[in-house]
Amino acid sequence: MKKVLIILVLIMAGMVVNAQVINPSDSTIKVSIDALPKVIKDNIAKDYVGYTIKDAAGSRKKDLTTFEVLVVKGVAVEVLVYDIKGKFIKKSPWVSKK
Repeated sequence: MKKVLIILVLIMAGMVVNAQVINPSDSTIKVSIDALPKVIKDNIAKDYVGYTIKDAAGSRKKDLTTFEVLVVKGVAVEVLVYDIKGKFIKKSPWVSKK
């Protein structure tokens, strides 16, 4: 009985340690608007005339690094996603986090 209890404790300890592992390659960081690649700023100026860049973030998930740029024109708010080379990936509406 004592051996079974010790084995169960070791298994539980292993599960707790395993549950706390976070993938360090997945991360999101705030990016200065000035630090955005020129190709991204040029694309926004060309394709989103009248929009202003309000915020930007860089995100890395597995091997994919992207820039998410929040642009605003009046009441219109969009999130534009670009890859690391500045290629446009997608546009999505901004959703308020309340």
